[in-house]
Amino acid sequence: MRKIILLLLFCAAFGEGHAQNIYPKKVTTADVAISAGGGFSGALSYNQMYGIGKSSRFKIGWGARLTSFFGKNLDYATAPARLTSGQTGPQVLFVENILSNIDTLKLSSTQTNALNLVIHLEYNIKKLALGFNIDAIGVTFGAQQQGTFIAKSTGSRLHNTQQSAKPTAFNLLLVSDNDLGSLNSELYARYWLKEKVGLRFGASFQFTEYTTSQKLTFENDRFRNKILMPFVGLSIRL
Repeated sequence: MRKIILLLLFCAAFGEGHAQNIYPKKVTTADVAISAGGGFSGALSYNQMYGIGKSSRFKIGWGARLTSFFGKNLDYATAPARLTSGQTGPQVLFVENILSNIDTLKLSSTQTNALNLVIHLEYNIKKLALGFNIDAIGVTFGAQQQGTFIAKSTGSRLHNTQQSAKPTAFNLLLVSDNDLGSLNSELYARYWLKEKVGLRFGASFQFTEYTTSQKLTFENDRFRNKILMPFVGLSIRL
C-alpha cells in the first residue's frame, strides 16, 4: 500500500506543473463493483473526492462502502498479529509468519456483509483515472457458520472438532495482521465513457474474518481469510 501511495504522490507532483485546469475540484460518484475468483463479492459505494493543487489531477477523498462476500470451502487462518508474527505494530509487514502458531478453521460456506468508511487516492489523466482505495473502519454482519478446526498441533484436544463462528463485528484498518474484521481495498483504473458514466476495472484485495464462539488454542478466537480477485465496476458521477 505504501508503494502505491508514493507512486500516486509522485504522479501528482510531476503532473502539477504540466496540466491545464480541466479537472473538477470535487467529484461525487456512486459505484457498483463485482469481484470473482476463489469467491464472489459485490460492492456498492458512495464517494467524494477533492482535487489537490491548481490542476486537481490528484484527488483524495472518502466514501462509504457495503461489501458482500460469498465463499465456499475456504480456510480461515489464525488472525491476530501477536500470534502470526509474534509481535504487533507496523513492523509486522517485514516479519515472517510463525507457522507453528497458525491454526485453521475450515468453513464450507461463508457470507459477510461489511459496511465501512473508505479512504481514496486517485490520479487523473484526461478521461483515465488511476486509483487506490481501502476500507478504514466499520461493522460486519452475517449468519453463524459451522466449521472444522484444524490445530497445528494434532495432539490438541480441539483438533478436528466442530466449531461455531460468526463474522467479526468490528472492522478497523491498522497494519497487515493488526487489522480487525473484514476490509476491502481496490487498485483500479477508471475510464469515463461519457461525462457521467465510467467503467472501472482492477484488483480487489479482501480480508474476511470470523470469531469462534469459544477460545481455541493459544486463547485465540479470530480467524481470517485473505483473497485477491479481479473486479469490474461502474461509476456514476452525481
